[in-house]
Amino acid sequence: MRADRLVSLVLLLRQHGRLTATELARELEVSTRTVLRDIEALSAAGVPVYAERGRHGGFALLPGFRTELTGLNHDEALALLVAGSRRGAQAFGLGSALASAMLKVVDALPESYRDTAAGAAGRLLIDPESDLLSRRLAAEEVPDAVVAEVLRAVFAGHKLDIHYAAVDRTPQWRTVDPIGLVTVRDRGYLLATRSGEDRTYRLSRILAAKELDEPAQRPDRVDLDRAWQERSTRFRTGGDQVVVRVRIHPARREELVGTALAVLAEDADRDGRLRLEVTFQDARHAGWALWQLGTGAEALAPQWLRDSLRQRATAIAARYEGAPAD
Repeated sequence: MRADRLVSLVLLLRQHGRLTATELARELEVSTRTVLRDIEALSAAGVPVYAERGRHGGFALLPGFRTELTGLNHDEALALLVAGSRRGAQAFGLGSALASAMLKVVDALPESYRDTAAGAAGRLLIDPESDLLSRRLAAEEVPDAVVAEVLRAVFAGHKLDIHYAAVDRTPQWRTVDPIGLVTVRDRGYLLATRSGEDRTYRLSRILAAKELDEPAQRPDRVDLDRAWQERSTRFRTGGDQVVVRVRIHPARREELVGTALAVLAEDADRDGRLRLEVTFQDARHAGWALWQLGTGAEALAPQWLRDSLRQRATAIAARYEGAPAD
């Protein structure tokens, strides 16, 4: 909305002192012509913004134009700025709103807190886009139009039509009663009910969504944390899950546990290796997880998993036997 953009423009000038139209356009993700129109609108509204010409010119505000947020101490400001660096809001399409809010927080801080809080927050990195092995940990992409409709239905308490693409199934339209939204490791989920039954939908698999006028059938209050825990438990204990016994090097344990649904048992061998009994979502999930561990782990049971891994390794070895083909 234009009003939000005008506020962001003022805050950018407050923090940077002087910015060119090109710099403002880049920050606000609009054209320079739009920036110039916004500058005119601010001037007409009485905001003391002026232009400085020349090689190092640009737009600036008269000194002293600011508002202060009282009652916010250094630690509270730091907590807000660090929270604002997390990527979870991206899953719900709130990234731009969060960035705008953080801009307002920094600008509203008293002078004595602003520089130290912003500097301290800059020394903390939360949820980077890749790990130490340069593996990208990008969040799933969800169309803005889908997120907007889902959010409106969740907040308004209305029923929601979603065009959902379940795994290995043809996308279908279904009407649900939205309860709330959850983000886990940058993946967004919609918690809802359908015909009175609990349902959990991954946002990235919602191809289209439409908020309905009809009120949703849902409780007035909900404990999302408890609801998520209950659904996670049901997920881990149902479906086509498989139990696998694994012998693994201790250094690879966390990698295995991170991909498994649950650890049912664990003990140590005399040589220091660990024996774990874990569950996976299905046979494909189990085969993929054990293959990623290479020689760092050995599947002890079931036998079909050992056979599958052996056949795959044999095929790979045969491919690299001899000189490469021209």
